[in-house]
Amino acid sequence: MSADIADIGKSLDYPSVVFLWAAVLARLPSVIRSPKQRGLWLAVMTAAVAMTLNLPDVVALAVRESGSTHLIALVRNLTGVVSAGAVLYFVAEPIGGRRLKSSFCIATGLIMTALVVLDILAPPHREHGITAAGDAIPLLGYWLTLIATHLLTNIVCVFVCWHYSRRTESRSVAAGLRLFALGTALAGLFWLAYLIRVIFDSTWALPYLPLLMNLHGLLRAASILLPTFFALRRIAADAIVAWHLWPLWRDLLEAVPHVALTKPRARFVELLFPLVPRRLLVYRKVIEIRDAILVLSEYIEPGVPDLARSHTVIARGSISGSDAAVLACVIMEAGRGKLAGRPKRQSSFSTVTLSSGDFEDEKKFLVDVARAYGSASARTFKS
Repeated sequence: MSADIADIGKSLDYPSVVFLWAAVLARLPSVIRSPKQRGLWLAVMTAAVAMTLNLPDVVALAVRESGSTHLIALVRNLTGVVSAGAVLYFVAEPIGGRRLKSSFCIATGLIMTALVVLDILAPPHREHGITAAGDAIPLLGYWLTLIATHLLTNIVCVFVCWHYSRRTESRSVAAGLRLFALGTALAGLFWLAYLIRVIFDSTWALPYLPLLMNLHGLLRAASILLPTFFALRRIAADAIVAWHLWPLWRDLLEAVPHVALTKPRARFVELLFPLVPRRLLVYRKVIEIRDAILVLSEYIEPGVPDLARSHTVIARGSISGSDAAVLACVIMEAGRGKLAGRPKRQSSFSTVTLSSGDFEDEKKFLVDVARAYGSASARTFKS
């Protein structure tokens, strides 16, 4: 069974590295704009470098170029220390600020220096590693320093990330912190298995190490991609709402063109190439629909709302017509009247639903109005 788990772990070597680099590149623009994200991004990026330097093809290439795995192993371990330092830099943001960040940077530099010194003082060697048999290469002190650095970093990171994930009100931030904490916990188990090997000479956990490290990479990549995922989900949700609102919006602007910020364009063009910032696309549609309805309320003939309610009751086969269906019939008739040159009238028809103050509720209500507006019931309504 352990051999099967080892094979599964090794099969994730390349997918985890590819996913890590994809996440790093995808988040790069946001990191440039937001300094607060740089510590987390740097931790994931350096982890990607360290894991890349552990890929069989990369190691084979380094051996062909240098004739030894010594240099690439040392660089990989030093990059891992930089990744640990970046993790501490990231967790220092909420708990200590600039002074603690500076302390962690200095500590990272000292540990890297210590590793280089220990490597130089070690007997001549061509490799770095802890295997199932034999002594740790180059020195036990080298590996204890490296393992202790990662274990302490991972413990602090898991505690801080989990603590602050429970305090934030942002779902994306909480989920990202928990994914990063979980990935870090797996990395901690990876280094704990190495510690057990060098101290107690126990090898039972070694087959699980590739799986632990690669799952750690996948989870860390997922943690920094979550904001992108949530942003794409919001864009998709807004696109669906805008798609449903477009026919109603277009017809209302034909009757009341002066409320529009921009002229109506084809449906797909409006969604793919909006003339307003994409985050404001639905907001502008809702505002313009609301304004148009308020203008058209001055063209509602007396008795039309009651006729519309009766019409929707018959069409729906129920004892009452929905507010959205009634409003759809009323504004369709009011739009016809305005385009026909009907004079303004004082109407008692209430559009209070449109000014409830809750944008999400208003948006949902207008989507219902838009659906009712396109129905056969609204199209067949005549006052």
